[in-house]
Parts: sequence; C-alpha cells; structure tokens
Amino acid sequence: MTQQASIGSVHQDGFSGWWRAYLEHRYAVLFYSLILTLIVAPILKAIGIHPDNVMQFFLGLNLLASSVALESRKRRWTLPAIVLVAIVLRIVSHQVGHAGLSTLSLWFWTAIALYAVFIALRFALRSSIITSEHLYAALSAYLLAGVFMGVLYWSLDQVWPNSIIVNGPGASDPFLPMEGVYFSFITLATVGYGDMVPGNDVVRNFAIVEAIAGQFYLAVMIARLMSLYMREAR
Repeated sequence: MTQQASIGSVHQDGFSGWWRAYLEHRYAVLFYSLILTLIVAPILKAIGIHPDNVMQFFLGLNLLASSVALESRKRRWTLPAIVLVAIVLRIVSHQVGHAGLSTLSLWFWTAIALYAVFIALRFALRSSIITSEHLYAALSAYLLAGVFMGVLYWSLDQVWPNSIIVNGPGASDPFLPMEGVYFSFITLATVGYGDMVPGNDVVRNFAIVEAIAGQFYLAVMIARLMSLYMREAR
C-alpha cells in the first residue's frame, strides 16, 4: 500500500514538474507555436493540401496557449475556460454551417487574443528584471496581435465580400485565413506591397489603427525591453 502511494506521488510530482516547467517558459512555447502556425499553412498549400482547417486548428491551440498565462491562482483557469467555449462555438458553427454564428465565433477569438496580448505586455513590463521569457512575451504579443487581426480581416471579408481587394494573381481565389494573416502583417509592419488593399471604410479604419500600433510597438516596446535585457546581461 505504501509502495503504491509512493509511486502515485512520483507520477504526480513528475506531472507537476512538467507543468511548472511549461509555465516558466510558456511565452517561449507560444512564440515558437505562432512561428510554426505562420510556416505550416504555406507549406501545406504548396504541396496541394487545403490549409484552412489545419490553420484553424493551430489558431485554436495558440489561443489556448496564450490564455494559460495568468499569474493569479484564483483566475488562472477562467480565461482558458472561456477559450474552450470559444473553440466549441467555432466547431459548432462550422458543423451547422451558420454564417452569423461563424462570424461571431471569429470575433470572439479575436477579442480573447487581444486580451491575451494585454496580459503578455503586462507580464513583459511589470518586472524590473528582464529575462528571455519577458522578451518572448513581448514578441509573442506582436505575433499574436498580427495573427488574430488577420482572423478579424478574414471574418470581415466573409460578412462583406471584397472587404479586402486582392490585385494580380489570386484575385479570383477565395479569401482564406492565411490571406487575412498576410494582410494583417503587411499592415502591422507598414510594408504595403499593394497586392492587397482595404475595400471598405471598416477595414481601412482597422488598418490605420493596426499600422499605428505596430509602429509604436516596435519603436517603444521592443527597444525598451532590449535595453533593459542588455543592461541585466552586463
């Protein structure tokens, strides 16, 4: 009986040890998960596999990973529970084929992701000692905002077709999640290749806000964190 209890204790300690290790490096995991999300869809499309469902699967995983970041024990599971509800809502809307419910679920995803961006930024800025995990939090916040603003653009194009006008090759192709993410990042980075442009005032206003936020973020946030990190390294 004692031996069984000790074995159970070892397994429990092992699981809690892995969980603590994940929490200590959660933003590093999220960062590489977001990078993988951006890489997977073009690769699948290049080899002839429709990446839509795979992309949404990775988006759901990233959303869940970004929500497990609350430091308060009392509220630690509140946001993940909300994320699970949002994921279930997305699955149900996809199964029943309800356009309004589908759009609502994508807006729900975007709202949760932007709140997770706020949590990541608060984590990055609250500490006076900057570690690599704080840098990963800042980078993850940037990628998370870019990815899920892309989800928002994709949903807007579903509600109002041609909300984003595609020029040149691919103009007649369906506007997929990866195209929304692409438009989001060229807006966030103010690259503006011209192959995609806003098609209505709603998208145009969102693009203005995102472009301004992206420039402020790179100019202020990353510079400040890197200077603090280099100072700690010395």
